[in-house]
Amino acid sequence: MKTIGIIAALPQEIAELLEKMGSQMTQQTIGMRTFYIGEIQGKKCVIVLARIGKVAASATCTTLIQTFGVTEIIFTGLAGAVSQAVNIGDIVIGTEFCQHDMNAEPLFPRHEIPLLGRDVFQSDVALNRQLQRSTEQFLSGESQFSLVRMIAPTAIADFGLKDIKIHHGLIVSGDQFISSDEAVGELQQRFPTALCTEMEGAAIAQICYEYGVSFAVLRVISDKANHSASHDFGRFLNEVAAFVSSGVLLNYLGNE
Repeated sequence: MKTIGIIAALPQEIAELLEKMGSQMTQQTIGMRTFYIGEIQGKKCVIVLARIGKVAASATCTTLIQTFGVTEIIFTGLAGAVSQAVNIGDIVIGTEFCQHDMNAEPLFPRHEIPLLGRDVFQSDVALNRQLQRSTEQFLSGESQFSLVRMIAPTAIADFGLKDIKIHHGLIVSGDQFISSDEAVGELQQRFPTALCTEMEGAAIAQICYEYGVSFAVLRVISDKANHSASHDFGRFLNEVAAFVSSGVLLNYLGNE
């Protein structure tokens, strides 16, 4: 029986999943993180709050692999749009990942991970395909875990969530909360195909590459990574993103 590791950076993003684990859930604390072990819809899962940033994500990911022997890892959470084609509420399934703040020049080319000889890491194609199906179920309303059943009508209206799109492509990660037009423009210049930016995905990608573990990253767009990013973030997290992440993952676990 495979074991699925589920990671988030913020507590709201795993609250619904922990509730579904029920009374049979057990806990283990390692490295100042609590790992929740149990089953959701008959699937063995280990769920953990990584906290924010690449180091936090890497440490958490490594523990999932070495201590709990997970066979796949899914990271879910918020991101800021980089591409103009990506809007608030859209869902990004990352296919490629790069650390936008990695720079060991002149010893190594910018963005390249020293001594690994690569700057981009790919997620698991089959896992991404399954997440696509689960996301479509969430958006269409065909599942009990769907947009219209889990998110209040006022939030759907206020955030314009009636035309959510699913994107596949490059996610760039760094230890920065991108919140200015200037910073977004600079990322667009260096990464013309980037869809969004966040603070953990590329670190997860590197760890899973080094350990040979399948992984996927699902991101919900909370803001346009500009000057209004911090204003949008809190309400969107509590009223929308937490339920999108959990809804898609509950569909995924039910389909497995």
